Amino acid sequence: MERPFSIIDYYRQRAPEYEQIYYRDIPQKRKELAEEAARLESLAAGGTVLELACGTGYWTEVISRSAKLIVASDISSEMIEEARKKDYRCPVHFVRTDLYRAAFAAGSFDLLTMGFWFSHEPKQNYAEFHQLVAGLVKPDGLIWMIDNNPPAEGPRMESVGTDSHGNNYKKRYLDSGKEFVILKNYFGPEELRGIFEPRFAVRKLIFNECYWSVVLGPK
Repeated sequence: MERPFSIIDYYRQRAPEYEQIYYRDIPQKRKELAEEAARLESLAAGGTVLELACGTGYWTEVISRSAKLIVASDISSEMIEEARKKDYRCPVHFVRTDLYRAAFAAGSFDLLTMGFWFSHEPKQNYAEFHQLVAGLVKPDGLIWMIDNNPPAEGPRMESVGTDSHGNNYKKRYLDSGKEFVILKNYFGPEELRGIFEPRFAVRKLIFNECYWSVVLGPK
C-alpha cells in the first residue's frame, strides 16, 4: 500500500505538540469543533467504536463520553503515548498498527471514526480505503470522518505541487522549525459526495468554514 511521503515521521515527531490545533484562539474553529464533538458523542452512544488514526486521543475522549467500548489505533507509538495520558469514561484499548495491516475482525463495530486523516489518504488508494472501512463495521454500522477545509494560504502554508494522481503537497513545520513536505488534499462538498457516494450512503455531510465532516452508512 502506497503511503504519503514523510507523513508518518512527521506525526511521530509532532506528537507532543499536535493538540495545539484544537486549542488555538480562533472562535470559529472552536465553535465548529464543539458542534462536531456533540454530534460524535451522539453517534457513539452505547456502541462499540473503532477509531483509526486516533492520534493523541482528542476524539477518543469525546467518544468515551457515551460509547460502550473503544478500540483506538494509530501507527505512531508517540501518538498513542500521548493518548494514554488522557482520562476516558469507557474502556479504551490502544493498538499500534498501520490501518491497512490491522487485524480487526470484519463487521465488529457499530461505528468507525477517523479524525483528520482522510486528507492524507492518497487519491489512488480510495477504492481500497473504502473497502477496508466498510468491512470493519456491522451491516448497519456507520463511519464518521472530520477533516480540514483550505486555510487562508500564507508563505508557510502554500502548496508545493501535485503528483500524477492529483494529490496536493504542502510544507508543514514543527515548533522547532523543522520542515516536512506532506500529502494534504482539500475538497469541496460536491467532490466529497462524488468520492463517497459510489460506495456509501451519505447520511450527513457538514461543510463549514474550517472543517467538513461526513457520516457514511450502507447503501
